[in-house]
Formats: sequence, structure tokens, C-alpha cells
Amino acid sequence: MKKIAIIGGGAAGFFTAANLGKELGKQTVIFEQSPAPLQKVRVSGGGRCNVTHACFDPRELVEFYPRGKKELLSVFHQFQPGDTMEWFESRNVPLKVEEDNRIFPVSDNSMSIIEALMKEVEKNQVEIRLSENVLKIEKKENHFLVHTKSEVLPFEKVIFTPGSSVKSMDILRNLRHKIVKPVPSLFTFNIKDERLKDLMGISFEWSEIAIPQFKLEAEGPLLITHWGLSGPGILRLSAWGALELNKANYEFSIRINFIQQDKEYCIDFLNELKLEHAKKLVQNINPFSFPKRFWHRLLEVCKIPVDLTFSHLNKQQIQALATELTEGIYQVKGKSTFKDEFVTAGGVDLKEVDFKTMESKVCPNLFLAGEILNIDAITGGFNFQACWSEGHIIAKHLESIN
Repeated sequence: MKKIAIIGGGAAGFFTAANLGKELGKQTVIFEQSPAPLQKVRVSGGGRCNVTHACFDPRELVEFYPRGKKELLSVFHQFQPGDTMEWFESRNVPLKVEEDNRIFPVSDNSMSIIEALMKEVEKNQVEIRLSENVLKIEKKENHFLVHTKSEVLPFEKVIFTPGSSVKSMDILRNLRHKIVKPVPSLFTFNIKDERLKDLMGISFEWSEIAIPQFKLEAEGPLLITHWGLSGPGILRLSAWGALELNKANYEFSIRINFIQQDKEYCIDFLNELKLEHAKKLVQNINPFSFPKRFWHRLLEVCKIPVDLTFSHLNKQQIQALATELTEGIYQVKGKSTFKDEFVTAGGVDLKEVDFKTMESKVCPNLFLAGEILNIDAITGGFNFQACWSEGHIIAKHLESIN
């Protein structure tokens, strides 16, 4: 009987295996249902892999997690982004911190991360079984039985890191775990609105976005897509509002401020332009450096003719333009999955996990990490950091008791 089964060949599973050491590693088997491991690592950050985030104070770091904040504080005190950077860089994967504090390999290629993990796992002599679907886990008195399609294998301990599939949740329910219903956490907003029609690809460096109904606010870059709106600002809102937006069946209103100034400031600014550019056509002066197509669309929405000069802008038109720029209301009807960073809220109830070791409180010798837990974060490398930290804790605990 081998000692350890790792169910799931993603970030948490492989990082655990990479830190087990050779003595435990050669008694460990990773079961991964797909034909290739580390698929989310491969596509993260557009194929560059956003490894972690340059936030090195655990108290500040946990503020990026809508769910799991309290529990992760002790986890990050044990292993935080600085430790992640040191781990990869000591294995010949130099990393870089970008302007927004996201951390990537210098190579800008996720394969650098994957190859480092694979090399450590192979060095530890861990057996990797790809295309191996685990159907069931049975708890016996002093061991587990792991059922695959072809055989039933005994293990002393199970590390469960399969992601958040319905099947994975069912396996844990059979081991007496309580599951918080999973819902999407990172997604974009579907909006059919004439103001956005045919403007796909236009982006804004910084916008303020709110969902007044749920008192949610976020800011960040914004992108118009063929289905509506995306970008970091939208994704942050989707993460913090994951549960409420799911209950609302993804139908709600958002308010957008495209210029980061209030309406009164905008009105005063437009009146100044009226004096300064009195004889010029409004459509030819783009005061906010928007792409021309967007500026012209706003003028059209506010019924400002193409041949109108600033001197002829009336009070109602200025009011309408200021409203669109600072308080534009858009109706969201549905969502689209943000495929590269697909994350869910929900999973194992956090009260059932000992976060000093990541061991289950209801099923001894079962360890849990990654998206199977009711923990999630906004984009920026935070979800991977939780996986690295939890996996490292499990590996070091098992080494200490071996």
C-alpha cells in the first residue's frame, strides 16, 4: 500500500507533490483525469502564467479574497508570495513584477512554471497517472480505497485537489463533508445596449463601476466586448458579488463613471470647453482621450448633431453628456465565463478544515487544497497563491509526521 494519493493534477496538487521530498514522493501517486496536467497554469495570464502578486503582508493579502479571508491569514503567515518567488527563482525560473504588481516568469511563458513543477515532482519520484478518473473514495478504519475506472487502490492518506467539479463535490459529500453550493466567481457581464454596439475592442485605462442594488463598487481597466463588458474592474465586481449576482440570476443594473470625476466637475469642465473652443465642432474635440468611436457614440446618444459647435451646446445637452460620462446606467442580462481564469465561489465549508495543516476535521488523513475549498479571489495571481500556500503546508506537515 502506497502512502499518499493526490487527486487532481493542478496547481495545488503538483505543488504539494513538488514539496514532499523523495522519501514521501516515491510513495505518492497523482491522479489527473485529463491527458495533460496543470491546464489552468498553462492558460493563466494569456499563456504567460500570473504566478502570484507582489503583496507580502498577509494582513493586506487576505483583503483580495472575497471568501476565505480569515482562514487564509494563518496560511499566508506560513507561506506567502515572497516564499513563492523564492521557490521558483531558486529553481531557475526568474520572475518579474509588473506595474500592477502581478508577477510573471521573465520568459512570459507558462511552460517555465510547468517545467519547474514537473522537474521537482519527477525528482521526488512521484508517480503521475494521467487520464485517470477517480470515481469514488472510501474511508476504511485505517486507510482509504481510491476507485478508478480500472482498479481499486489502498492509500494511507488522500490529498484532494481536483478543482470544483460537481463530481468532486459528490465524492466529498460521501465522506461526510458539507458543501457550500458552488457558483461562478469570475465572469464578464452580458449587456445589449446601443451605446456599446459595434464598439468591441475599445478599452478604458481606468473606470469606476458600481452595482447600486447590492452596494458593490470596484475600479480598474474596462473593456467593451462583443457580448458586453469585461476587464479587471468588471471581474473584481463579479468576484465580490458572486453570491448576490447568482441569486439575482445575473440580471441587474451597473453604473459606470468613465472619467473618475463627479458629475458637477464634469459639467463645469464641459462649460469651460464651451468657452475655450466656442467655434470648434464638438465631435472634433475629444477632451477625455477616448477612442473617437466612443466619443462620437456618446454625442449621438445625447442627441448632439455632428455639425454642432461648442458655443451652441445647450444646458440639457451638457447635463446629458455629463450623466453619460459619470453616471451611465447599463442593464446586465447574463454572464460569460472568463475562460482563462475560471474560478468558483463555494466548495467545502471552511469550518471543516484545520488550516494549520489543511487536514479535514471530519475525515482524518484527508487533506484539502485549491478550488475544492470555499475560497476564491479576484484576478491577479491570488488564486494561484492560495494553491501554492495550501499545498506547501500539506507537504511540510506530512514530512514532519513521516
